Amino acid sequence: MKAPPSLGSLMVAWLAVLGRIQAVTLEVKEGNSTCIKAELSASFSIPYSTPSGAKTAVVSLPASATVDAASSSCGSDSSSPWLVAAFGAGHALGLSFSTNGSVYSIANLTMQYNLSDASVFPDSNSSDVVTVVSASVGIWAPINTTYRCLSPTSVRVGGATVTFSDMRLEAYMPGNELSPAESVCVADQTTTTAPATTASTAAPTPPEPAPAGPPVRGSYSLRNANGTVCLLAQMGLQLNVSYVSQAQNKTVQELFNLNPNLTSSEGSCGASSATLVLTQEQSTMLSFTFTANSTSNKFHLSEIHLLANWSDMTAPLLVSNNSLDYLRSTVGRSYMCNAEQSLDVAPAFSLNTFRLQVQPFSVTTNQFATAEECQMDQDQMLIPIIVGAALAGLVLIVLIAYLIGRKRSHAGYQTI
Repeated sequence: MKAPPSLGSLMVAWLAVLGRIQAVTLEVKEGNSTCIKAELSASFSIPYSTPSGAKTAVVSLPASATVDAASSSCGSDSSSPWLVAAFGAGHALGLSFSTNGSVYSIANLTMQYNLSDASVFPDSNSSDVVTVVSASVGIWAPINTTYRCLSPTSVRVGGATVTFSDMRLEAYMPGNELSPAESVCVADQTTTTAPATTASTAAPTPPEPAPAGPPVRGSYSLRNANGTVCLLAQMGLQLNVSYVSQAQNKTVQELFNLNPNLTSSEGSCGASSATLVLTQEQSTMLSFTFTANSTSNKFHLSEIHLLANWSDMTAPLLVSNNSLDYLRSTVGRSYMCNAEQSLDVAPAFSLNTFRLQVQPFSVTTNQFATAEECQMDQDQMLIPIIVGAALAGLVLIVLIAYLIGRKRSHAGYQTI
């Protein structure tokens, strides 16, 4: 859970006045390649006990902080990337990262502090080395994008607080320098200037609760390296999400409509896989991955990932499912479903789609190819046909009965 914004702002301001806040550059390498790079300032507020009562130590990440090579790593198939910065007499700040292929995020923030360091913890009752961990950090960005947040951002870690500012950070880097494309935090988007002495942390704004009607239909597309459209999608999207509400202190279930006017799209296309990532105001990121099978010449929606960090959430919600089989169609054609569909992703999240048409492969002339309709649309087309046929049959039965009845009535008279 994030600390109250005023605490982080006051702490940053106080340290800045004393001249103790400094920007630090930290880099994790594997050979000659950089996989994690961070340029940031950080300060720590740590409560501890003394014979005279409780005190709070306030310290900043010094310029002398170095990357702990033994603990830091670019990660592997079985381990996460880690950036661990060591400083002072046994203190450390660790960041571990995770990704779903489209988005990377800080999965855990770890802080280690040594209570026997009298320069930071004078008169401490303990000489323990304490380690605290938080999995509720809320720092994430699309792959190949730099996360940027100049405004102070405070994170609660155990009983302590870490406040970041002037932060530029990227993991899973394709090159040795931070990407020029930036994913800007909400606090920076909502302020015209962000001086360290006055800025405050702004919580991400959730999408509006779903109105009575269906969501607005959005149009999205992707282009490949030569500028050719490689994916087309038109759809209205409604998120059905369960999360723990800070205001109500319980799990709530809400419907939210994704607003295409506030949503940006990006992603990538390949011969057998295509990913569309939709981001709404840095508070909601929804990604779709489509997979094509060259043997069957079919494609389907195989993965959905949701990362939501709304102001009422006690922690960011990350939901992933990479074993889906939705929206199946033939490569070279589009999939269409005008009816409302509910795509179950995880117990905490399902996605409702409206007036959907998508083509992730073999797009030509920047237009949808012939559509293969979903079963629900086909059933809805059958209903009026069946009703019409039934009515026609009923009319025919009435007409035959009328003619038979009329013939019998004429048979009862004699000609004079």
